[in-house]
Amino acid sequence: MKYKRILLKLSGESLMGGKQYGIDEKRLGEYAEQIKEAAQMGVQIGIVIGGGNIFRGLSGASKGFDRVKGDQMGMLATVINSLALSSALTAIGQKNRVFTAVRMEPVGEFYTKWKTIEAMEGGEIAIISCGTGNPFFTTDTGSALRGIEIEADAMFKGTRVDGIYTADPEKDPSATKFSDISFDEIYRRGLKVMDLTATTLCKENNLPIVVFDMDTYGNLKKVVGGENIGTLVHV
Repeated sequence: MKYKRILLKLSGESLMGGKQYGIDEKRLGEYAEQIKEAAQMGVQIGIVIGGGNIFRGLSGASKGFDRVKGDQMGMLATVINSLALSSALTAIGQKNRVFTAVRMEPVGEFYTKWKTIEAMEGGEIAIISCGTGNPFFTTDTGSALRGIEIEADAMFKGTRVDGIYTADPEKDPSATKFSDISFDEIYRRGLKVMDLTATTLCKENNLPIVVFDMDTYGNLKKVVGGENIGTLVHV
């Protein structure tokens, strides 16, 4: 097994599936099944989900919301998604636990590194919500921080595209895909893999990132098993 422990970052937008807003139950179910498959391979999994399918603090700020309150609303959106994923995992018999970076028992347990590692070592999927618990930080940064804290071997960023390209493949048909790329090259080319804070955290703490297409069923199992189907970002 190439990876013993991973931090899986899922985007809130992906949970919308074919909908314009909220959670697509079919997509949610597929994610849960893929996560259970990966867990059955023996890999320990921590998960951070974004909240963009429900509310995004930055777009709220552009519409007149106070930025801090907007970001707090975004954190609560990640809790809704985390509870939905937890419910879907429980329904298919996969043990899991929801942690929150802001105290809100009994919705979830207050996050600490040690409790989270203990849950994963006991065979539970650890779903970590609320990002970093602070405004002005994205869930990408939350994922980087949690990935480093829980001593993950890599961060897996599940997106709609199958890796990192020279340009946006949805807009530029001539864009070519990298099988691997260094953090420095990402900076040099100005590629938008994650925000700079998240990318820098990963680089400074030597946490590799694997960007892959999570929406194609079976890809998580492949990428966890070491198949080179996405893009590896390394120091």
